[in-house]
Amino acid sequence: MVLAQAQEPMTRAELLADDPLWLILLKAVVILLIGPIMTVFLIVIERKVLGRMQNRPGPNRVGPNGWFQSLADAIKLPFKEQVIPDTADRKVYFLAPVIAVVPALIGLAAIPFGPEVTIFGERTVLQLIELPVSVLLILAGASVGVYGIVLAGWASGSPYPLLGGLRSAAQVISYEIAMGLAIVGVVLYAQSLSTGEIVDAQADGWYFYLLLPSFVIYLISMVGETNRAPFDLPEAESELVGGFHTEYSSMKFAMFFLAEYTNMVIVSAFATTLFLGGWMFPFVGLDSPLNQGWWPVLWFFGKMALLLFGFIWLRGTLPRFRYDQFMKLGWKVLIPVGLVWILVISAIRALRTDGNVSTSQILIVGGIVIAVLVLLTLLLPEKQEPESDAVPVTGSDYPLPPLDLTVPTTTPRQKALKKARSAPKAVAERSEGEQAERAEPASVTSGKENSDGDV
Repeated sequence: MVLAQAQEPMTRAELLADDPLWLILLKAVVILLIGPIMTVFLIVIERKVLGRMQNRPGPNRVGPNGWFQSLADAIKLPFKEQVIPDTADRKVYFLAPVIAVVPALIGLAAIPFGPEVTIFGERTVLQLIELPVSVLLILAGASVGVYGIVLAGWASGSPYPLLGGLRSAAQVISYEIAMGLAIVGVVLYAQSLSTGEIVDAQADGWYFYLLLPSFVIYLISMVGETNRAPFDLPEAESELVGGFHTEYSSMKFAMFFLAEYTNMVIVSAFATTLFLGGWMFPFVGLDSPLNQGWWPVLWFFGKMALLLFGFIWLRGTLPRFRYDQFMKLGWKVLIPVGLVWILVISAIRALRTDGNVSTSQILIVGGIVIAVLVLLTLLLPEKQEPESDAVPVTGSDYPLPPLDLTVPTTTPRQKALKKARSAPKAVAERSEGEQAERAEPASVTSGKENSDGDV
């Protein structure tokens, strides 16, 4: 009976609470190393993939086929000269990279990387912490890291970083709301804020197709949240030189680089947990050998690598959005769609809880409603613009020259050059006249002589 009680299944929280101190420290070190190690690989892989997409070789000098290029960069950056602007707020300037990196490194603590395993004879799960609100912990860590970018732009004391920081502030407000709405849909469906329970709830079906709108909203929001192309407006090299990190160099610039790629890893791992079944292998049950032991770690990182490749693919194919397009997508598309989708999920959950409506009936009714909406949008008349021969002068999306525009024959620069060329001639003529006056005696008229004699 004692042996039977010893083999009783334990929950994830109970297994984690039973971990010895050495195992907790081992997990903490491994989780802290995931971000930097993945960053080293991601940088060189991104350069090679983009080089392949753009028909150029990419890095091919350092190491075999250029695979040590990231290591060379990591060695070079700490030894570069550190330049600090005189107008910078030095305390905040030094603190901003730390604020960007630290939340990025600890965000993976609540991610379940696998099921129950045995490490040196200790039963445990591949996760550092399991909280009832693990989802909120990860979301808060991802949002706090953006404040490092905002403070970096403000503390640099330069106009371009300030503009990048302001853009980042608007970005975190807009796309955090959309990302939160996407996560709310998952929480409503799984009825839990625990990441481990959300993964277990996907044993009967992954949420990326059951909650497709939430998945799409999350994918778009995570690209905006990590300041990656086509949403890299806080950097915007073509507009803001380097954006928020224009005035940063040496190790501080490397820390921002590390924070960006680590945030990519976190949001990809979070998306895998929420929508792609976490560590589970597709099309098999939890009792399958593929979902037991250490194999699920491979499936988890494979799904995460697929999402990370999506970041690189977007950067190589899409141009940067304009700022107004970026704000319009967040506030006028993602947030309204997210709110409507939450209402739909709530209605579906209420109907399923009632028990009188089956899932097939819900899908049939939902399909009919979607078909009716599509037909209505097709039947709507197209917007007809009034016919007019007039050319719009103001109020259009693109600047147009006025109708009475006259092109000057000479530009101000040409006038200045002509005046500069003519000035020496005038000076020369005036000096010649003065010399002639000094050479000839002044003429005296008869009237002048008479007046002198009278005096």
